[in-house]
Amino acid sequence: MPTISLGASEPHHARQVAEGFGADAALYDRTRPRYPGALIERIVASSPGADLLDVGSGTGIEARQFQEAGCRVLGVEPDERMAAFARRTGVETEVAAFETWDRAGRTFDAVVSGQAWHWVDPVAGAARAAEALRPGGRLALFWNAFQPPADFAEACAEVYRRVLPELPIFSRTVPDVETYTALLDRAEDGIRKADAFDEPERWRFDWERRYTRDEWLEQVPTFGGHNQLPPGKLRDVLAGVGAAVDALGGAFTMGYAAVVVTARRRP
Repeated sequence: MPTISLGASEPHHARQVAEGFGADAALYDRTRPRYPGALIERIVASSPGADLLDVGSGTGIEARQFQEAGCRVLGVEPDERMAAFARRTGVETEVAAFETWDRAGRTFDAVVSGQAWHWVDPVAGAARAAEALRPGGRLALFWNAFQPPADFAEACAEVYRRVLPELPIFSRTVPDVETYTALLDRAEDGIRKADAFDEPERWRFDWERRYTRDEWLEQVPTFGGHNQLPPGKLRDVLAGVGAAVDALGGAFTMGYAAVVVTARRRP
């Protein structure tokens, strides 16, 4: 999930940010991007069965995509507000931090996490995933990395520098593939330290989506840390970003790279 904490050395300690997304779960679910079908299909095809555990399942965005692909999905989500929304959409969800979640002896064919694994301790999380996976099961951790048009990215960065000069970390307004490299490295390192998986692989799926001005501005407040901004600052950010979209003709195409770290549970 886009957040000011992605570049931090240990983002899983920033629980106050992670637990802020449920403030408007409906907005989050409505505006956050889905994942490309090719990603869902490859994870399903490389798993030994259809029982799937979704870690940090949020409002159930990727869980519903896996259900549509024929999987039986259980979500684990620390925010009761997000979990309640997911349940209303048909996703069975238990409320817990994954590191302390009680699996009650249950095992799964795949453990996945979409836009959420950076909130999980990478070593403890990989060890818990190994416990929850059947032999040969698939661990798949994935994120949508933004690839915005260069002129739009710079215009937005200038807005944040002007409105929030005291918070320079906001000057990178959307986490791109480079930003996610540290997260992927950290996830791989945690998987290796769990000593229960084959060597991790990286997959990538490029896709894009067209946004109108209103569609993009509706998503911006769901980015990590934005719900902690003073209302006046957030209004100024939205006004500036809206002007940047207007300069592009009122709409733009956002490129995405869905990046994946995945490994098979050793027999």
